[in-house]
Amino acid sequence: MADIDAIFSREDMTFDEAVRYFKERVPITPAKFYALAEEYRSLAFTVSGYTKVQILKYFYEEILTALEEGNTLYEFQTNMNDFLESQGYEGLTPFQADNIFRTNIQTAYNVGHYEQMTSPSVMQLRPYWQYDAVNDARTRPSHLAMDGRVFPADSPVWDTWFPPNGFRCRCTVRTLSKRQVKQRGLVVETEEPDNVLPDPHFSTNPAKVRFQPDFKSYPEVLKKVYQNHEKDKKIPTL
Repeated sequence: MADIDAIFSREDMTFDEAVRYFKERVPITPAKFYALAEEYRSLAFTVSGYTKVQILKYFYEEILTALEEGNTLYEFQTNMNDFLESQGYEGLTPFQADNIFRTNIQTAYNVGHYEQMTSPSVMQLRPYWQYDAVNDARTRPSHLAMDGRVFPADSPVWDTWFPPNGFRCRCTVRTLSKRQVKQRGLVVETEEPDNVLPDPHFSTNPAKVRFQPDFKSYPEVLKKVYQNHEKDKKIPTL
């Protein structure tokens, strides 16, 4: 698989599904974020080390701009550092900027990709999915253990193993037709992997929990955020 720098061309970063997904997320403080059950964290956005929602909202807006307009990592870091320094904070290190940018962009990209992959016409023509890790010196052992493995598109394994499966994860999932599986001599697995798990806090499929206006099962903190957001058209401080 190509490196993530090749994946995130301007065209890739601006497709509608990724933007729509990211717009559903709302900035909340890290304390509130990590108090949520893991399955609901894809509805929220936070950055460790920052407790002011004003700062978190700026991070959020810069990531959204990258998705909508194709801003690069360099542009993200430059814009964020200008803002942070104007607010009395130290700027982001290259590692911090890379981690925040790539993890959020990769999540939005993969959620958008998931929407395309699960359309009925695609599912009918390409009913198998294959996990695709970069497979280089930086690939984590657990992710490498999944590389190349094929499961039915509707397998519950994708509830756990749909990327990103860790901070700065570069993995993706590709669709396959029955013909491709046969021609390539691939084995379609039906059992979930034993003793192989994603990184902590990355074992849920972010595309599976999406914004629902009726809030039936939402934790109170998310109900409050969304309701106040709709009422005041601004992000409340939590």
